[in-house]
Amino acid sequence: MNLIPIEINSIRIGYPLPCDLVDKGRVLLAKKSYVITSKSDLISIYDRNGGLFIEGLDAEALQKAYIDQLHTMMREEKCIGEIADSKLWMDKAVKRIVVADDKVDWRDLQMQVNYLLRNPQAESFASRLEHVLQILNKESQRNPNGVLFALVQLSVSATDMYSATQAMLVSVMCGLTAREVLGWSESDEMLLRKVALTMNISMTELQDRLTSQKHPASALQLLQIGGHAQCSVGILQAMGIGDGIWLEAVASHHAQVPGPLRGRTTAQRIARLIQRADMFAVRMAPYMMLPPMTPTAAMQACYFDENKRADEAGAALIKAVGIYQPGAYVRLASQEVAIVVRRGKNSNTPRVAVVRNRSGMPTSEHAVRDTSHKDYKVLASVPHSEAKVQIRLERLLPLTLSVDQPW
Repeated sequence: MNLIPIEINSIRIGYPLPCDLVDKGRVLLAKKSYVITSKSDLISIYDRNGGLFIEGLDAEALQKAYIDQLHTMMREEKCIGEIADSKLWMDKAVKRIVVADDKVDWRDLQMQVNYLLRNPQAESFASRLEHVLQILNKESQRNPNGVLFALVQLSVSATDMYSATQAMLVSVMCGLTAREVLGWSESDEMLLRKVALTMNISMTELQDRLTSQKHPASALQLLQIGGHAQCSVGILQAMGIGDGIWLEAVASHHAQVPGPLRGRTTAQRIARLIQRADMFAVRMAPYMMLPPMTPTAAMQACYFDENKRADEAGAALIKAVGIYQPGAYVRLASQEVAIVVRRGKNSNTPRVAVVRNRSGMPTSEHAVRDTSHKDYKVLASVPHSEAKVQIRLERLLPLTLSVDQPW
């Protein structure tokens, strides 16, 4: 995990710290909840230790504290210039995405995309979005199984940032489909990825809230859901996005237009592929009080179009990511429960790692099984809630690589 440098003005004098402060050598300077009582003390700590730093995962806590500070400043009717100056340091502090030793910290990336979508800033939006795309594209080429594994797991287990995770998952799924199955040009593929990441920018906060909301969506929430595509277009235009195809695809990403992709415009093809992938992502995570489907059931649901016929875009998605996607749980003929770690030669014969043995006990060692072998054939999907295991991404991600793919 990389360190993020922060500015003095990000610390609220007289308030408990939202996270630990460390120096560049990770030596603790002040623990979370400690109260710095004067600006002079803060400056002394800053100068004496060559700056202030926080761990990457603590940036979200700092962001929340910063938003509280903005609200306080507005209530106190501070001048616009002071508020604007306060806003700039935060954008600079968290715009970097942590990538250490050529490995992505997926939880940190999730937090960064969450901030990008919740707090878009015109002066940095395009560059920050491009950086996210470069990370996802690089990892999709280097280890597509690992990207799918991480994002599927985060989608069903970390619903506090559901919208950001969904955007990344749809972007990766669509990108792999465009590249590996449909043979789209690189420029169309990259535009597709951008549309997927930004299609729900106007309702990021609402999507996150709906995953934990205990009551049906209100009339106001339903109105916001119904109009979010056009609202997202407006936000993107305000961010300086003027690509007509991009904007048209965002505006129509919920259009239900069955039929082949051939003969459609670029924006229409992008919108259709995203619509099917989005359907998969929404069904897989708890949303608006609906119980999640297994990833397999969610994928199969997007295979058939509005007329109950095989859908070209949906079929291409399944061919690209498999019936049993990396990150999904399955029950084997051996009566073991396993998690999919790699796509197989066929869409229904993935490589899996055992997480519960025949007796139903969690395993400390994750034996890899080839489900094309009859003894380890996949019998059924297992819902995430029924797997009843705690997955450590750092431990299982190496299994997503083929033997000829070193870290």
